[in-house]
Amino acid sequence: MACRAGSLRFLIPKFASCVNRVNPCTVPVLIRKTQYRNSASRLRFSSTVPKPKKEMVQVYFVDRDGDEIEATVEVGESFLTAAIDNDVELEGACEGTLACSTCHLIFKQEDYDKIPEKPTDEELDMLDLAYGLTNTSRLGCQVVITKDMDGLQVQVPTSVVDARDPS
Repeated sequence: MACRAGSLRFLIPKFASCVNRVNPCTVPVLIRKTQYRNSASRLRFSSTVPKPKKEMVQVYFVDRDGDEIEATVEVGESFLTAAIDNDVELEGACEGTLACSTCHLIFKQEDYDKIPEKPTDEELDMLDLAYGLTNTSRLGCQVVITKDMDGLQVQVPTSVVDARDPS
C-alpha cells in the first residue's frame, strides 16, 4: 500500500514525528518556527508564591577569651544555632534537647528583659548545674532570636559543666 505525503500536511506538527516513527513511508512534515512579535508574548508567568526574604539581625558573642565575635543570624534561630553557625565555642552537647547546661549564656540585664519567653522549670533545673550562674543566665538552645534583639551582646561563660560527665 502506497503512502501519500499529502495526508500528513494537516497534522499538528508536534505529532508528525510520532507518525513518522510508526509509518516509515511517510514524508516528514516541515515544521515552521513560530515568530513572536515581541519578547513579552514569550514570557511565562509562575503561579508559585516567591519565598519571603529572611530577616537577619546582628548579635555579638563575647567568648571565653574576651574576644567579641559578630554574628549575622536569621530571626527565629536559637542562640545555640547562631553560635554553632558562626564558630563560637559554645558546646551544646545535648543538641538543644534541654538535657545539659553546656550552652549556658549570660545576658546583660537590659538584653535579658528583651527575651519574650521566660525560662521554664526544666530550663531552670538545668541552669542550676551551669558554671558561673547569674540572674541573667539562660540556655542558648532555649532563647529564640527576635527582630528587636539586633545588636544584642551575650557572654559565653569561662568554663562549662556537663551534667552528663561522670567525673
